[in-house]
Amino acid sequence: MLKNNLGYPRVGSHRQLKKACEQYWAGKIDKGELHQVARKIKEENWQLQIDAGIDLIPCNDFSYYDQVLDMSLLLGVIPTRYTQVVSSVKENDELDLYFAMARGYQKDGLDVTAMEMTKWFDTNYHYIVPEFTANQEFRVFSEKLYAEFNYAHQYCGKAAKPVIIGPVSYLLLGKEKEEGFERIDLIKKLVPVYVEIINRLKALGAEWVQLDEPYLALDLSKKEKEAFAYAYQAISNRISGIKILVATYFDALLDNTHLAVNLPIAALHIDLVRAPGQLDEVLALIPERLSLSLGVVDGRNVWKNNYQQSLELVNQATAAIGSDRIMIAPSCSLLHSPYDLDLETQLDYGLKNWMAFAKQKLTEVKELFDISQGNTTSLQANQQALDTRSSSKLVHKEVVKQRVADITDTDAQRGSAFAIRQQLQQKRFQLPLFPTTTIGSFPQTDDIRKLRAKLKKGEITQAEYEQAIEQATIDTIRLQEEIGLDVLVHGEFERNDMVEYFGEQLEGYLFTQNGWVQSYGSRCVKPPVIYGDVSRPKDMTVRWSSFAAAQTEKHMKGMLTGPITILQWSFVRDDQPRSVTANQIALAIRDEVVALEQAGIGIIQIDEPAIREGLPLRKANWPTYLDWAIKAFRISASGVQNETQIHTHMCYSEFNDIIENIAAMDADVITIETSRSQMELLEAFADFEYPNEIGPGVYDIHSPRVPSTEEMVSLLEKAATLLPAENIWVNPDCGLKTRKWPETKAALENMVAAAKQAREKQVEPETL
Repeated sequence: MLKNNLGYPRVGSHRQLKKACEQYWAGKIDKGELHQVARKIKEENWQLQIDAGIDLIPCNDFSYYDQVLDMSLLLGVIPTRYTQVVSSVKENDELDLYFAMARGYQKDGLDVTAMEMTKWFDTNYHYIVPEFTANQEFRVFSEKLYAEFNYAHQYCGKAAKPVIIGPVSYLLLGKEKEEGFERIDLIKKLVPVYVEIINRLKALGAEWVQLDEPYLALDLSKKEKEAFAYAYQAISNRISGIKILVATYFDALLDNTHLAVNLPIAALHIDLVRAPGQLDEVLALIPERLSLSLGVVDGRNVWKNNYQQSLELVNQATAAIGSDRIMIAPSCSLLHSPYDLDLETQLDYGLKNWMAFAKQKLTEVKELFDISQGNTTSLQANQQALDTRSSSKLVHKEVVKQRVADITDTDAQRGSAFAIRQQLQQKRFQLPLFPTTTIGSFPQTDDIRKLRAKLKKGEITQAEYEQAIEQATIDTIRLQEEIGLDVLVHGEFERNDMVEYFGEQLEGYLFTQNGWVQSYGSRCVKPPVIYGDVSRPKDMTVRWSSFAAAQTEKHMKGMLTGPITILQWSFVRDDQPRSVTANQIALAIRDEVVALEQAGIGIIQIDEPAIREGLPLRKANWPTYLDWAIKAFRISASGVQNETQIHTHMCYSEFNDIIENIAAMDADVITIETSRSQMELLEAFADFEYPNEIGPGVYDIHSPRVPSTEEMVSLLEKAATLLPAENIWVNPDCGLKTRKWPETKAALENMVAAAKQAREKQVEPETL
């Protein structure tokens, strides 16, 4: 029996990679210093796995930005617009090209947009979407994979297990950038490059290679299933002496079980945390040659493993096929877990004893192995921790449970239909055509972050902190007035994170010091932990929204995070249905929305970027999820009068297949990301004849480049061909928290100018 790990967090225990990348982008450190930080992180990760007795230690799970982008560079899938970037960066210097593909490139006389970014299945991790053309060619372009294997081999004293994305999933993760072909048809051109890659790894001494094929847990077409069968048979025919482990995760194989177990591979990994019931069918169909990696330790949550439940699955598999064909593993890469619970020195011991981060999950793999071999020392302590959690009064609050039980359909309905509300709101706010606004946050500078740190350390008083935040808010309001925005925001300088900020003020949450996980690139988030029933003991945002509104004659938006996003971007308790927890949060947000309205805030934004992200991977499970998720949003938004305008925001999601559900949210205004896709995402709203107002993002805030006025005018013109002009708002793709002030100001000035030009073009025909 082997102990297997699929991947490890790569930002470092104290976000060293984030800081180093941002210093490199700012020109404060050179490439050598960046590589040194990366090397140290990799060494620490490998050493932790060596110490935990992991047999199959992954390498190439490290990435400077994103593992899918790494794969595109390895395979030479570089969009033609980067041809000039390739020639402008130094010879053999692929790192700057790599970052240009991720972030855009605006220097050396070049202005190149970044590649599209979207969510990694149902996680809050974002990946860079591969771009394919009909005549796409593949070749080995990058040497990173081989360099990392060689160094891991040297450091670990044995062959590490290279991890790369499998060929079929890689194609399915991408997009066709021209019409007339399907990307899955590129499989025959792609497979020979995989063969070359795997054979070279074998020549370097690799014994195992892990090919991640998460799409095996999704609904597949006949052609996609045929691509899996073709690809792995073709690879098997042209390699020998190296074992392939195909990793699936996030859901069950279901109708793909027969396909998966019959691939000509050495081992198959399955996720038994998300889908423990699939083990029966897998064992019934598994051929004698195939080993099985059992994902029994949760790679996506922070709760301590239930050893008894995991051992039942391990023992079932062992009894069926023998221990020599079994691996014990986390359910997926530990990329989605915080780094190390030992760093949490301020957590209450009782709560801490219920949890496990990435380092502790390695220990859980080892202890499960030890117990399966007869050493049951850790079993009793594990059960005691679980029993304490299940009976804790900190977890269960009857008044909260009863309020959820009392929810009625009326609680999820606005007073009147949108058409009536729109007329009332237009009369109240008197906004121009193509009204301009932002999504909420403004740049959080080092000064703001240092201010928050000083408050936590007790170096300044609460009054001194609030005075500084007030001044930053006033300065931002004056800037927005100067730029000419129509609907202002307060900038959110008091907020550390759009979910953590609210969690800190809700009961049923706990918070970590170092529980960071990567969201995209250098962006890390520290998800709060929902350990018990959730309620709102007091106002959360009214003080700051009211203060901001008093500083201007213009309309001020109140800014909230929606219940599904708070749920999705937290580590959620696993002892009750997620729908119940969602309703608890929805009621808390509803109370805050009503309080904002009572304080005179007439426009309130309830962000829900995670609605699409939360969809189950299998379409058969969508209706159940969408029913409770959309209802939770409506509960949060429906306590106000018709004249109060409710906005919501969603980003980096495909809406085509759930557009009816998005419409069912019944927000007065929805703002969405559309700039990287060149308004492609807006087509779903147009085809559906979406009745409410929409703000299609006109510039990409995840890139430092400043789009021109002409570029944004062009996007607005596209939008106006798809939607009624009177329903279009003008805004960035997302919040501006991660950007710098100079680029923010320049981009917003261009955006306001673009809105003015769009208004003139709409007015001109009527005046002729």
